[in-house]
Amino acid sequence: MSSTLEIEDLNGASEFEHVYRVRCSDSGLDAFIAIHSTVLGPACGGCRVWSYPEPSDGQADVLRLARGMTYKNALADLRFGGGKAVILGPIPEEKRQHIFTRFGNAVEQLGGSYITAEDVGVGVVDMETVSTETNFVSGLRDRGAGCGGDPSPSTARGVLRGIEAAAKEKYARSDLDGLTVAVQGLGNVGRKLAISLLEKGARLFVSDIDKDRAEQFCHGRNATYVKPEFILLSDAQVIAPCALGRAITEEVATTMHAGVIAGAANNQLATNEVGEILMNRGILYAPDYVINAGGIIMAEAEYYNNDNQDGVNNKIDRIIDRTLDILSRSKHDGRPPHLHANELAQAIVERRAQEIAAGA
Repeated sequence: MSSTLEIEDLNGASEFEHVYRVRCSDSGLDAFIAIHSTVLGPACGGCRVWSYPEPSDGQADVLRLARGMTYKNALADLRFGGGKAVILGPIPEEKRQHIFTRFGNAVEQLGGSYITAEDVGVGVVDMETVSTETNFVSGLRDRGAGCGGDPSPSTARGVLRGIEAAAKEKYARSDLDGLTVAVQGLGNVGRKLAISLLEKGARLFVSDIDKDRAEQFCHGRNATYVKPEFILLSDAQVIAPCALGRAITEEVATTMHAGVIAGAANNQLATNEVGEILMNRGILYAPDYVINAGGIIMAEAEYYNNDNQDGVNNKIDRIIDRTLDILSRSKHDGRPPHLHANELAQAIVERRAQEIAAGA
């Protein structure tokens, strides 16, 4: 291992077990790894590559994402705690393999406290590179049980189930035929979700920062291209944010037309106040980490080699019941759904921490 790899524990947030800055001068790797909690198991969460205005923005993002992974894994009843990694981009293509090799070195040095996988800007090939340096990685391949690899189809399946649950609660619908859905972002998950929605008979409005990709997707399909700056305000029944987080700002929340928000992106609400605005306007928000858990459900089965694809799909399909339960709690007491989801997840972690303390 190169001596140029540096792992600095920032210890910057008391809520977190560890926050690391990882740098390597020979490859150009510059990353953050956040371990929010290992109470339920090793911290697992994907690695994303993104260009942030400042490194501090990347650090703030990794903290939000790692906390969300703790909640996501808790509610999905997985043997994982919450963690996340971000590699500061852009990264030169000619250095990509070297960067992910060094990232794998860093994950190995953490000794299994963090398990990595794919996220935005990262693919199976990158994780295969990581796996040459560490076994603490998922999203690679079928390890024998009959599931594994790219987590995006599983993530899309879960989001589809979340949309079905929200449409049932908001519109009393038993199917999605004729439902209008605005999909923001046609990346790995967004595209697969959009195709599944079309198969269910939905009519789509779609947008992507790559206009050509979005327009090509629409060709020959019941889908209409909308400019990125207008997609969240589309005259649709459901908004499905599938790009980066914090897309639902206070301005969007006060002016949007849709009655449901249910998408794949993490950390969709820009502030807690946004959740209150949505609640007051009668707009249902299906908490992102509740409905986008399909990928991590698959990753757990792959990592522990303890389930096949049918079993994984059955676990993903339970997202419908979890979403309906949270939306029902919200309707009953008039508090935003994301607060209920947070509290349920926190209770699971706290209960397990008490059991550990008692020697259970």
